[in-house]
Amino acid sequence: MNKFWSTLLAGAAGGLMTLGAAKLLEKPQVVQIPETTSYARQANYGGAPVPFDFTKAAERSMDAVVHIKATESREAAVQRQRNQRSVDPFQYFFGQRFQYEQQPRSGTGSGVIYTEDGYILTNNHVVEFADEFQVTLHDNREFKARLVGRDESTDMAVIKIDSRDLPAIEIGNSDDVKVGEWVLAVGNPFDLTSTVTAGIISAKARDIDIIKGGRAIESFIQTDAAVNPGNSGGALVDVEGRLIGINSAIATPTGVFAGYSFAIPVNLVKRIADDLIKYGTFKRAYLGVNIATMDSNVARELNIEYAKGVAVVEVADLQGSAALAGILQKDIITQVNGKNVTTTSELMEYIGRSKVGETVDVSVIRDGKARVIPVRLKTKSDG
Repeated sequence: MNKFWSTLLAGAAGGLMTLGAAKLLEKPQVVQIPETTSYARQANYGGAPVPFDFTKAAERSMDAVVHIKATESREAAVQRQRNQRSVDPFQYFFGQRFQYEQQPRSGTGSGVIYTEDGYILTNNHVVEFADEFQVTLHDNREFKARLVGRDESTDMAVIKIDSRDLPAIEIGNSDDVKVGEWVLAVGNPFDLTSTVTAGIISAKARDIDIIKGGRAIESFIQTDAAVNPGNSGGALVDVEGRLIGINSAIATPTGVFAGYSFAIPVNLVKRIADDLIKYGTFKRAYLGVNIATMDSNVARELNIEYAKGVAVVEVADLQGSAALAGILQKDIITQVNGKNVTTTSELMEYIGRSKVGETVDVSVIRDGKARVIPVRLKTKSDG
């Protein structure tokens, strides 16, 4: 008998929490939810090894995690209703349904203070439906916030409050974290503010097909730290309290945590957030190729010898970055700027966090021979 799992975005967005189903053990088909001194120390309880003391990490990160209430104004709800009626007027024939669906939507989630002057990181799905935002800090001060920008392809957003000298989180390096390391998830599950849970990194560069559309970048850090609805947009931190990811999703058969949670790596988060703050949108670089993680089947289909990396299945955009640089169909991409690439999610993350106009060194295997190709990155709309 097949078991089915559902994955939900971990933001408690009222009735907007969405679930999808996926077969167990198959790729989830998901529908949207530094000082050098280490503070970690070993303990021993009853002869059994016990992990780190997380108190310092919690103390260093909790002040930077906020509670977000997102609300759709009545005016926006009415306009949404009008837009829906214009698409399908027969759907709203009955007045009772019209009155019900024009009610404003609301939900809650978490955020992370990115800068001392009030820029706050969160998930797109926490704020996408709303036009009014209330932020509550760890010290219980409340502020109205405005939307700075959001990006559906990465499920990231930035909001802003008017304040100074805020306790901004210390930024870590998600490239350096390793599977098996201890981490903390900090957020507001079920409106239980400033909740801290612990777990380990279970996997990196996980693609769970949660963000729909061909433009999605998914390279999640998977952990078993307990994350529940309301944790969305909260912090995943290392044992020093440094931000390594933004909690975004869980995989669950029940709608609550079941051992699998996913965070957007901070090295990608920084790239997106800086663009959202500067431009209001994410200026994303593209290679312009269709790709597949190499395995025996891909090697057979392309009639090439197997090598670990990402195969170029098709050069889709003849004016794209890859085509103009000389990357060809059947090339196997193995590195970007010296960083090993073994999956499509890793490649998309590395390219996604590179800047438009930047030149990156792409290492490929072609006809059994290795070569390095400089690629000047463009946006999808560049001529």
